[in-house]
Amino acid sequence: MSDTPTFAIVGAGLAGAKAAEALRVEGFDGHVVLLGAEPHRPYERPPLSKGYLQGSADRDTVFVHPQRWYAEHRIDLRVDTTVTAVDRRAHELVTGDGTRLRYDKLLLTTGASPRRLPVPGEDLAGVHYLRSLDDSDHLRAAFRPDIRVVIIGAGWIGLETAAAARAAGAEVTVLEHAALPLLRVLGSDMAKVFADLHTEHGVDLRCGVTVRDLRPATTDPSTVGAVLLADGSALDADVVVVGVGVAPNIDLARSCHLGVDDGILVNQHLVTSDDDVLAAGDVANAYHPLLCRQLRVEHWANALHQPAVAARTMLGRTSSYERLPYFFTDQYDLGMEYTGYTHPDSNDQLVVRGDLAAREFIAFWLHDGSVVAGMNVNVWDVTDPIRALIESGEPVDPARLGDLDVPLTDVAIPRTGQTGASSRSGRA
Repeated sequence: MSDTPTFAIVGAGLAGAKAAEALRVEGFDGHVVLLGAEPHRPYERPPLSKGYLQGSADRDTVFVHPQRWYAEHRIDLRVDTTVTAVDRRAHELVTGDGTRLRYDKLLLTTGASPRRLPVPGEDLAGVHYLRSLDDSDHLRAAFRPDIRVVIIGAGWIGLETAAAARAAGAEVTVLEHAALPLLRVLGSDMAKVFADLHTEHGVDLRCGVTVRDLRPATTDPSTVGAVLLADGSALDADVVVVGVGVAPNIDLARSCHLGVDDGILVNQHLVTSDDDVLAAGDVANAYHPLLCRQLRVEHWANALHQPAVAARTMLGRTSSYERLPYFFTDQYDLGMEYTGYTHPDSNDQLVVRGDLAAREFIAFWLHDGSVVAGMNVNVWDVTDPIRALIESGEPVDPARLGDLDVPLTDVAIPRTGQTGASSRSGRA
């Protein structure tokens, strides 16, 4: 490094902002340059489909730091700046206007982008994706009573958007290719909880359907007017929201020949195939030492917590990211937290603790007798004991696990001669 080192962060979202903060907290006194392609200072994404979209949170609440924070902490924040290339040999970034910026350490927090809907009419006015603050602003303005909203995709974003549209009084139809919303993520029993929730709130939920194309309105051929399904039926639509997943933004990493595979490949210290380049947040496919696998997590908690590990690693200190995946959702009167990880193709045992019909319960997923994931629905202050059960790797008694009268601290069957981490080493 030079006498006054420069640490560059490409991607000015939550992960980038928290990395800049962590570098200062850890005592780094060199130059910190934070570059983002959007015109806004760093903001958090969960409110964009939750409180902010529903109108219950003010716009200022979405930002990670006040504007003055960046100057006060000597963070060189450059918005509206696209990085087009990384010259790893010269340790330089190239921006869209041709500027070259030298770095000593580089952190990539480039995030993810919505997958486009590959059908005719996808580019019509009135067709929306929800990823950015501007996207959320547009939908807030579009959602109002008597508007017909069709949402394509019943994942987390699609369902949260449906709840916001219904709260605004819009007529809402949700289209999903699978037999139930969130089926691959939660399995049929838990997926039905969310299907029932939305139908009870007036959503026309249609599963097992495929969109063929989007048709223009008869009054304005530049604007969407209907969604045509594969069976030939059509749904009138004033607003269409596409929520069919996201793809990690790996083009920059790939162009400079870093290892990529469903994201930027990093180890548990968040280091890429180049010791001076790291990655964190949605774009990072990181090795998880407890789960013994590479894992890319698209949720808020990784963007919040991984940057502290990245900052310490950049400073040459031993640090690894070992937090279990965590995410949450708020839809109507349902609040949920999910901790842990279960592979979609695993034949895990499901144990429910509480009242499933009243939507006040904890669902546990067991693999080889041990808890690997837990989802608490309208039950609070249980994340820590759920996390402890998963991290211990101890086998549990399913009957006691499902019994509300048995504390979660008393459900494990102590295992001898084997650690929790090694018990997971064979999981795909």
